[in-house]
Amino acid sequence: MTNHWVDIKNADVIMVMGGKAAEAHPCGFKLVTETKAHRKTKLIVVDPRFTRTASVADFYAPIRTGTDIVFLGGVINYLLTNDKIQHEYVKNYTDMSFIVREDFAFKEGLFSGYDAEKRKYDKSTWDYEKGDDGFVKVDPTLQHPRCVYNLMKQHYSAYTPEMVSKVCGTPQEKFLKVCEMLASTAAPNRAGTILYALGWTHHSVGAQMIRTGAMVQLLLGNIGIAGGGMNALRGHSNIQGLTDLGLMSNLLPGYMTLPMEGEQDYEEYIKKRATQPLRPNQLSYWKNYRAFYVSFMKSWWGDNATAENNFGFDMLPKLDKSYDMLQVFELMAAGKMNGYVCQGFNPLAAAPNKAKIGLGLSKLKYLVIMDPLATETSEFWKNHGEFNDVDSSKIQTEVFRLPSTCFAEERGSLVSSSRVLQWHWQGANPPGEARSDLEIMSALWLRMRKAYQTKGGKYPDPIVKMTWPYADPESPTPEELAMEFNGKALGDVTDPTDKTKVLAKKGDQLASFAQLRDDGSTASGCWIFCGSWTQAGNQMGRRDNSDPTGIGQTLNWAWAWPVNRRVLYNRASCDVNGKPFDPTRKLIAWNGKSWSGPDIPDFKVDEPPENGMNPFITNPEGVARFFARDGMNEGPFPVHYEPFETLLGYNPFWPDNKTVTSNPAARVFPDDRAAFGTADKFPNTGTTYRLTEHFHYWTKHARLNAIVQPEQFVEIGEEHAKEVAVVAGERVKVSSNRGHIVAVALVTKRIKPLNVEGKKVHTVGLPLHWGFKGLTQPGYLVNTLTPSVGDGNSQTPEFKSFLVKVEKA
Repeated sequence: MTNHWVDIKNADVIMVMGGKAAEAHPCGFKLVTETKAHRKTKLIVVDPRFTRTASVADFYAPIRTGTDIVFLGGVINYLLTNDKIQHEYVKNYTDMSFIVREDFAFKEGLFSGYDAEKRKYDKSTWDYEKGDDGFVKVDPTLQHPRCVYNLMKQHYSAYTPEMVSKVCGTPQEKFLKVCEMLASTAAPNRAGTILYALGWTHHSVGAQMIRTGAMVQLLLGNIGIAGGGMNALRGHSNIQGLTDLGLMSNLLPGYMTLPMEGEQDYEEYIKKRATQPLRPNQLSYWKNYRAFYVSFMKSWWGDNATAENNFGFDMLPKLDKSYDMLQVFELMAAGKMNGYVCQGFNPLAAAPNKAKIGLGLSKLKYLVIMDPLATETSEFWKNHGEFNDVDSSKIQTEVFRLPSTCFAEERGSLVSSSRVLQWHWQGANPPGEARSDLEIMSALWLRMRKAYQTKGGKYPDPIVKMTWPYADPESPTPEELAMEFNGKALGDVTDPTDKTKVLAKKGDQLASFAQLRDDGSTASGCWIFCGSWTQAGNQMGRRDNSDPTGIGQTLNWAWAWPVNRRVLYNRASCDVNGKPFDPTRKLIAWNGKSWSGPDIPDFKVDEPPENGMNPFITNPEGVARFFARDGMNEGPFPVHYEPFETLLGYNPFWPDNKTVTSNPAARVFPDDRAAFGTADKFPNTGTTYRLTEHFHYWTKHARLNAIVQPEQFVEIGEEHAKEVAVVAGERVKVSSNRGHIVAVALVTKRIKPLNVEGKKVHTVGLPLHWGFKGLTQPGYLVNTLTPSVGDGNSQTPEFKSFLVKVEKA
């Protein structure tokens, strides 16, 4: 979230799209209902189903799953065509005036630089033109044909209201009403926010869906202001913390990245990531990457991370490719993986294509499960009849279950959707022999280190040289780890401009990441968490919710990264002179000497506005990007690509070119492509979702939850039910090209057929909580139906749009 939960009360318009906040985030959604009552805020919901969120909306618009970029691209076209943008914001705080290289091009779904054999792009043409001084060329008049403004207008000119209606199935008058409501927030005294969740991320173009939403918000001037923002609603209490701490195969904590195989040179590794300013007077905060990296390496290897070994760079693994979830199970299914440690994860239920996941698990030599509960994954080798029909005698995988504690049996920090680190305290002791994840992982690592120390190995240095500075090596405490994430001074830290001024004495906890140094004198396990446990103590445990300005900025409640800032890019809430666009929702302002206000300024506190520093200091441009010149694997502008299992069989924007129907840079393996279904056999669109009454796969083990939602069901519309001769309560078989499930039919008015390109489209709703373990009635795993294909950037599977067939069981 660029903003935070409480800030929702400052919005004049809220759009929920790609999520169903009332059901999946009911505690947070109360802020939406409260602001509707008190501020007369208007709520828009765009969703394939008429959800509980839609039931309290001021306006609801239906949409075909997987077509959100068309809808949002249509909004962009509407705002540009009708001049409904926040001009001062867009002119000064975005890259609209930047001129793009002459050799950049886009035609029929492909940008310049595409390699069809490798299914990836050479992005060298995706860049701005630069002058001899190294800075980007700009045209403030926005007349240059290759400035971002004109390229974007041209790119989205095809996304007309008529096209939106044809492709999305959204009635044109409903789409235009949404545009009109959103456009009202372009006024400086109005604010709008977008709330989204897995309904956007679970697509083969999920990251680009989110980017398109952000582009809408930038045109309206809604990023960096109170009541605005792009706000991701996390589905679990610590998913934000998971990404913050880099628990993906290619990440290090704090969104730093591991080097790839071709990056053997330390200085080149740093240079690539320590981006320099592209415009005069900009900060480009990532230029401090070296200090973040060195401090992290000192937290891992202590005195063994030295200038001689490039502060541990020589000991870091160099990746040949990303080992995301799809890649791991591809290797597993091919018999190329010996063992798998599965910690707090139920892939047999949660990863795409259950048949492939089961095949992969059955080819392992060993599987280690760390979980408080018996899961479908820990029991994959047992025959559970129709729900898991396997021959146990043919599965040689040895399964080890290591029972771990659950959140209520632990203390420590959780990071919420809004980047707030909150300390929680232990509520109960764990049962039996269950241990915390800290104890289990420590025990495993200490034994690994001992084995390397006594038996040697090809390259033991990364293990044997790692520092382990805990009072009880077998059981590090959450407090010790939290202090390590924050970081400390390994020597006196002085002011760069006045070496006689000591900012932190040797051994002190650091106050913020501004104190991190690149000479080895500081250590920090996660630079963005620096400030969460300072010399003053645990900032995450603070519980003062006072709000003196009434703006919702409760800065003494817990602690938010970075540096306790609650609204990112808040410099954008003021004009170029430092005056708030809307004084009634002031976050910060320039008082003639410094920036101050209810929030922490997102740049130098004493930087006067006349110096021209822009709000988006993590971008080298200093401004927000409409043109993503790097980072996105499909292209610098979002494009509509059909889901890989498409009802149409072509892309409506270039129907004659059948070679570029779906995302050309998506994550898909050859055998998985062969498993895709087609509309002639599977004529309906399936989409997965969660229920309020269950928490993913956990609460089917809880008796009360099992009572309120005991049995698996699927949701189909009334017209669809008549076509397949099914009435409510009867069982239906839902099949895809990968398998089938059988469940009770919930026949509902909440799903209506859509008219897409002259074809009737039925959506099938598939709640995902059931399986063959737990206290609910046994059910099928919904991922039996889902295809194995991932987003081109995050590799997130496409769970929200795939082809199915419904028939009476």
